[in-house]
Amino acid sequence: MNRGVTAALFRPVRTRNAFEETVERLLQAIRLGVAAPGDRLPAERDLAARLGVSRVTLRDAIRAIADAGYVESRRGRYGGTFVAESLPAPAPRIAPAGDIEDVLTLRHVLESGAAESAAARALTPADRQHLTAALLDVSGVDTDQAEYRRRDSRLHLAIAEVTASPSLTTAVADVRTRVNELLDAIPLLAANIEHSNAQHRGIVEAILSGDADAARQAMSEHLDGTAALLRGFLLD
Repeated sequence: MNRGVTAALFRPVRTRNAFEETVERLLQAIRLGVAAPGDRLPAERDLAARLGVSRVTLRDAIRAIADAGYVESRRGRYGGTFVAESLPAPAPRIAPAGDIEDVLTLRHVLESGAAESAAARALTPADRQHLTAALLDVSGVDTDQAEYRRRDSRLHLAIAEVTASPSLTTAVADVRTRVNELLDAIPLLAANIEHSNAQHRGIVEAILSGDADAARQAMSEHLDGTAALLRGFLLD
């Protein structure tokens, strides 16, 4: 592997979405050919230090891309984690890279704003029950991809709905439809579900407590994690 390029790719992650960004960095290195088929990835201790993540987070990320067919583990004296000799076929190009970034940017603006606006409102008891029910609903799904996407969408729409802005709710619904087309093209990762559910709780708690700044920040971090996975799997 080219040391200069490798150092640039395996730099410390910058967000609180450590798992998602680690997956993105690993897939980027493989997709760009910096870590070519058959190459051994740096040792776990070294790679975790380079990325600035815990070894547990790194293991979760490696397990996720191994399940997706990008790397394999070998035991023994010359063992380690190796890039698969035969990589998965690229996901069908749903949209050009520029269009994907357009969707992600629009989603970030709309949904972080929706969370902030929801928290700034004096929510009715019905609003509060609606949010709480949607949160419990999505938290009860394990790894059924279609069902999780559906309930996840319902929570995000519920947040938009309690802003009491029909126009914003319609806009969020439209962009969510486009985002789901992208999400359906990548695997559902168990570690990401766990992390997303924790972030969902933080978002709803901030909204219910009326902390608009915290709600915007929590939603922004949540969306950044999803964007990292989409870029990692869908963009070269």
